[in-house]
Amino acid sequence: MATNYATVTWDQLHRDARQLAEILIPRGPFKGIVAVTRGGLIPAAIIAREIDCRLIETISVVTYDEEEQGLPTVLKSPVAAGDGEGFLIIDDLVDSGVTAQIVRQLLPKALFACLYAKPSGKPLTDLFVVEVPQETWVLFPWDTAPLFIPPLARKGNTTG
Repeated sequence: MATNYATVTWDQLHRDARQLAEILIPRGPFKGIVAVTRGGLIPAAIIAREIDCRLIETISVVTYDEEEQGLPTVLKSPVAAGDGEGFLIIDDLVDSGVTAQIVRQLLPKALFACLYAKPSGKPLTDLFVVEVPQETWVLFPWDTAPLFIPPLARKGNTTG
């Protein structure tokens, strides 16, 4: 169970994806991108635009059954990417590394990049932008919703 939470805003995600794209440009050009679904879809779209890549493939790996980590299952393989040669794998976060290991096995010649990496998954990625402590749960913008919060004065705080 996570003991800390880190909220990533849309603006921050976009800045981090552009920063990763800047690092990737000298390593290209790439034949295409493989987005790890679902978290890698939005970063992959931003990066594809920034590096001027039109071919986006997906891989879908399920590693959780409800809230319990189970046996990983590939729901959709990235057929267009072959063994990954010339391709770029994009994910939002590498956490335990379970998904990354499977993706690496299927695409051994691809470059693996993500926005955020935790210590357990860090060795499985080639590039990342921000390291996150292992015990931190990252809340992405698609996982959260802005809520109205009343002004402090309405809470009955009267000092004075």
